[in-house]
Amino acid sequence: MVECMKTVAKLDVELTVEERNLLSVGYKNVIGARRASWRIMSSIEQKEESKGNENNVKLIKSYCQKVEEELSKICSDILTIIDQHLIPSSTTGEATVFYYK
Repeated sequence: MVECMKTVAKLDVELTVEERNLLSVGYKNVIGARRASWRIMSSIEQKEESKGNENNVKLIKSYCQKVEEELSKICSDILTIIDQHLIPSSTTGEATVFYYK
């Protein structure tokens, strides 16, 4: 859903309320899944550290870093779309406020 809505957002037209909500929910789900993964891995990392399993800790840290990089890329992606396409093409105050929010 994110890829489809990203394509629509890049058309440089004002999105309808439904389209804005789809874009928001799509990115919320993608980010939420990675945040949940990161929290689980962080918890496992702490448990493995307390057990003294350094090999597992090393692997988990690399997975956490990968998830952090994915999150950073996703956030950067939506911020670029908002700044370059959505805010410039919004004509109503409601849409502009939605994007700043």
